[in-house]
Amino acid sequence: MELGLKGKVAVVTGAGKGIGFAVAKEFVLAGCKVAICARSAGGIEAAARELSERGEVFGAVMDASVESEVYRFAHDVFKRFGAIDAWVNNVGATVVKKGWEFTGEDVDKIVAVTFKSTLFGAQAAFRYMKERGGAIVNISSLAARCPTAGRSTLYGPMKAAVNNLTQALAGEYAAWNVRVNCVMPGFTATDAVKQNIPKEELEYNARGTLLQRVAEPDEIARPVVFLASPAASYMTAETIEVSGGRSRTLNPAYSAGLREKEA
Repeated sequence: MELGLKGKVAVVTGAGKGIGFAVAKEFVLAGCKVAICARSAGGIEAAARELSERGEVFGAVMDASVESEVYRFAHDVFKRFGAIDAWVNNVGATVVKKGWEFTGEDVDKIVAVTFKSTLFGAQAAFRYMKERGGAIVNISSLAARCPTAGRSTLYGPMKAAVNNLTQALAGEYAAWNVRVNCVMPGFTATDAVKQNIPKEELEYNARGTLLQRVAEPDEIARPVVFLASPAASYMTAETIEVSGGRSRTLNPAYSAGLREKEA
């Protein structure tokens, strides 16, 4: 399917690795000029080098939770490419509480990284899309629908706020033909997940999906790029879950069991 992205300018935040890198790669393969950023200089430089083998890529170090840095990055992208057609907000992180309580510092950190980064990114994108339209895609999480207790207690509520913000901004930006949508990934086999989540927990999460497996990063990236493309021109204020059917039936392994019996 032709997405109509050839020659467009796409921005992906948090693109040094994982889902963000996979999204940036899909944009490059679709013929876009791509700008990526992350807080780690080494990570973003390596990502930019790899992606540059396939297309025109601009990489920069940027803390997406800092308002001034986001606007500076957007200005630099526009100065380099002359436009911003698509912007993907992919920054987010969990904060692990010590004991039973979060501190004010914990709360401030996750609000900044997960919520402020999305708001500032969307506002920066809109500055350069008002004259010609464009598309913003926010990366949320399945945790917005199925919150987690314990390790990531605050992550789900913050991602639910991102879902709500998506709809609010879509309502504000619609008259300028700027669409705002959201993707909620389920468990995804990024390098960080494989390094930090025990194998038993990954297997447990896989068993909770109808497809009986966790996602690969490119399986999340493709719906993101679709929403950012002219092919999705009549879609806005939508939140699309890409979770393999996680927690949709009480017996998610039923279909797999039937097939095993027929084999």
